[in-house]
Amino acid sequence: MYDFDKIIDRRDTHCVKWDEEAPFQSGGQPLSEGKYKELIPLWVADMDFEAAPAIHEALKKRVEHGVFGYAIVHDSYYDAVINWYERRHQWHIQREWIQYTTGVVPAVSVVIKALTMPGERVLIMTPVYNCFFSSIRNNGCEVLESKLVSIPLPKEGSNTEADLTYTVDWEDFERKCADEKCTVFLLCNPHNPAGRVWTREELQRMNDICQRHNVRVVSDEIHCELVMPGHQFTPFGTITPTPSPSRGDSIISSKTNQTPLPSGGVGGGFPVICCSPSKSFNTAGLHMANIICADPETRRRIDRAININEICDVNPFGPIAVEVAYNECEDWIDELNQYLWGNYQALLAFFTEQLPQLKVFKLEGTYLVWVDITATGLTADEIEEKLLREVNVWVNSSTMYGAEGYIRINIATQRSRLMEGLQRMAKVLKG
Repeated sequence: MYDFDKIIDRRDTHCVKWDEEAPFQSGGQPLSEGKYKELIPLWVADMDFEAAPAIHEALKKRVEHGVFGYAIVHDSYYDAVINWYERRHQWHIQREWIQYTTGVVPAVSVVIKALTMPGERVLIMTPVYNCFFSSIRNNGCEVLESKLVSIPLPKEGSNTEADLTYTVDWEDFERKCADEKCTVFLLCNPHNPAGRVWTREELQRMNDICQRHNVRVVSDEIHCELVMPGHQFTPFGTITPTPSPSRGDSIISSKTNQTPLPSGGVGGGFPVICCSPSKSFNTAGLHMANIICADPETRRRIDRAININEICDVNPFGPIAVEVAYNECEDWIDELNQYLWGNYQALLAFFTEQLPQLKVFKLEGTYLVWVDITATGLTADEIEEKLLREVNVWVNSSTMYGAEGYIRINIATQRSRLMEGLQRMAKVLKG
């Protein structure tokens, strides 16, 4: 029904993905104007597809009104969010749990401000989205890393099977949660750039460990609608809080002789969820996101942080796009996921045939493919620059995500363009 193969020319539209000048770690001259016209950008996480027609039409109607003053968020906005998560993910959200803001990154930053004191530590599982590092440090906190562990996947003989996946180092994760300065765990669910869609069992285990050590969970769920066949997204808000220990049965936390976080009370076992349809429906430039938490005291603190950071006002277009996406575009996101799955299968087949020495991670969610490039003998930064300079393809080096030896490839583009980019990459990476 929807034509995701349609080529969209995004150049000269003030577009970060297509108009940004590529930085080079080694210095030297930037790409020439001619080379930029030949560039295939497979880096920053937005898509080269037109937004769903219903969103386009609603925004067009709003533009035709011609007045773009300050905007308010109507009850219909909250109804759209509540109904979507109820219908799509069986998560029962109440109206008062939702606080809106301008984006998921600002949301994560204000939540960290609300829940931490400078000098405390925020736990992340690396490699992870690069803005996590800056959101933590900009609030005066320290980054505490628990590194994900890569494991090989069995091969069944098909040329469209991934080589690797990630799992949690549970012993290290609990050890980091037990750190007396660790007060918040910042989760990426689904995980960027690892491509994992965490199972309910994994999320429950994270929750239990965090509650045992008085660590609050903040979950970035911006990629939640981008899920590949055979996998199911679980909102962290649906995870069962660990029951409070009964009197006389109290388990003492390793930190400050406190009992584990209860399932109620101030903060308690309530997670904070940061979410938006912006990645899934390709509307990131409209700046609209939600912070969802069932605890009123936590919401009070977050509201204060939102106002301190002055990110309480949204533009006239963001709320409209959210409402239409959630109310009218479910079939579009389902078709998009099928198209992305086809792109991923094409990439796997290409790597098997042309670049078998490189290892591709299993993509369960997002449209961001993680590839182990250690067999090249080059660093990730060197690979990024080499691809840019020699074949005009831009991918992300893993160093920005807290790891070495990988690249991230954005496959959310027309299949013909993706395959052209991969063919160019092979000229450099075949060795």
